[in-house]
Amino acid sequence: QVQLVESGGGPVVAGGSLRLSCTASGHSYSRYALGWFRQTPGKEREFVAVIGRNSGLTEYSDSVKGRFTISRDNDRKTVTLQMNSLQPEDTAVYFCAAKSGTILSTPPSIHSEAYNFWGQGTQVTVSS
Repeated sequence: QVQLVESGGGPVVAGGSLRLSCTASGHSYSRYALGWFRQTPGKEREFVAVIGRNSGLTEYSDSVKGRFTISRDNDRKTVTLQMNSLQPEDTAVYFCAAKSGTILSTPPSIHSEAYNFWGQGTQVTVSS
């Protein structure tokens, strides 16, 4: 079991940056693939960025590629999403997620249904 708590959301002007952090509690954190997903009212949760057990394995949605960076620190049990050049369409609730049973060399899944632990979410609001 792992519990996830996000922080770092808030309001920001278009073109600005935010850094989201997700801190985990529980055991075997390094064995989990981790991800960030986001959701806006009336829409399904969508993939933003994921990172495998091997930090070199990352995937980004086309909409954030080149602007967002995901990273993990297994010693501190954190996963971070650095968001630059934010745009109003990035406004959403951002969720941190963890997927157990991940093989070290396996690319992380981009599908939200593959993740079995979720944080409560943090709101990001980008104004134009």
